[in-house]
Amino acid sequence: MTSPSLFRIWISAARLRTLPLSVAGIVVGNALAMQHTDFSWILFGGTLLTAIAFQILSNFANDYGDGIKGTDNENRVGPKRVLQQKLLSKKTLFNGIILTGVIGFVLAVCTIALAFGLEEVQPILVFLALAIAAIFAAYKYTAGKGAYGYHAMGDLFVFLFFGGLAVMGAYFLQTKTLPLHIVWFAMAIGLLSVGVLNLNNMRDMENDAAVGKKTIASLLGFAYAKTYHAVLLLFGSICLGIGLMQIADSLWHYCPIIVVIPLLIQLSKTLRITAHIGFDALLKPLALTTFALSLVLLITQLLM
Repeated sequence: MTSPSLFRIWISAARLRTLPLSVAGIVVGNALAMQHTDFSWILFGGTLLTAIAFQILSNFANDYGDGIKGTDNENRVGPKRVLQQKLLSKKTLFNGIILTGVIGFVLAVCTIALAFGLEEVQPILVFLALAIAAIFAAYKYTAGKGAYGYHAMGDLFVFLFFGGLAVMGAYFLQTKTLPLHIVWFAMAIGLLSVGVLNLNNMRDMENDAAVGKKTIASLLGFAYAKTYHAVLLLFGSICLGIGLMQIADSLWHYCPIIVVIPLLIQLSKTLRITAHIGFDALLKPLALTTFALSLVLLITQLLM
């Protein structure tokens, strides 16, 4: 069997399939800001590229952290990782983490400068701090001592960064305002993103428990983790509906609520699963449904 090329190895480590979910909040935040007179497509692009860089950084760090801790082993249910297969050395992957972090930070600085210029010092400092926090959170999810992903904190950080920071941050960069209705959309994207993580954790809970990795799913157990998943998807759908009621002035603007149908179908399948491996097939549909929600919202705002 031919060994994969170095390019394909790095592409595998980057986990491109995770990128649609990582930008869903950015798309939503910008979509909601589109009616603002100063909306900038260049700024939209900058926030997208920054989010993608941070997600790839997180994926490299996750591969590195779980690899050196032995969490990615022969008992793991999900796809085999790069370090697990020894396709890259620890040093090489760590260098990739550093390079991606630098690229992400440069993109963040350029995006912040584009949004605020050099005059508005306070928001510049706030967003620079948030960028640094995002880099730190991406690395510390599974890497290093005290990795929060090993102490059942992953769900909270995904909710805050994929929902709160992505949606509200993107909106504020465009408009310099933050009305209350944006919070509902941030909560919706955050809860659905946590749902994706919970599927991943339900799939891996047996191996995670064996290596001492604590997640909400492993702490709750098989049955209650599925109940928790139902709460995430149902409350995410409710938050979406409340948000749409705040901004819609015609039936057309309620189109994003259509994603509730596939969400309910996926939830029904989740509740019927009896083996951990069954959750793996539902990861991609939920991530793509969340991304589809952002695209439908973007289209409805473009056609207002």
